[in-house]
Amino acid sequence: MITLQQDADGFIRMNRHYPASVRIKIVFTDGSSADFPGRVLNDAYDAALADFRAKNDLDAKGYDRAPAGRTNPGNRIDFVPVHPGMGE
Repeated sequence: MITLQQDADGFIRMNRHYPASVRIKIVFTDGSSADFPGRVLNDAYDAALADFRAKNDLDAKGYDRAPAGRTNPGNRIDFVPVHPGMGE
């Protein structure tokens, strides 16, 4: 089992997908904790990545299709928002 700690802003550090069958325990800032399957956190990661790409005008693969004069700020996220009861 993997244990992750939620930070004060409501995020966990997650920079990759976990195996779908692994159980992940998240300790929330209010002191409660919950177990989630990897699939639920992978879905949250994918949603956060899609939101990041949409806000930064990137396409579905994470490429900047703007003219060459603009620079790409990056195509990664390291933090995923979580909340108690998100897998229900």
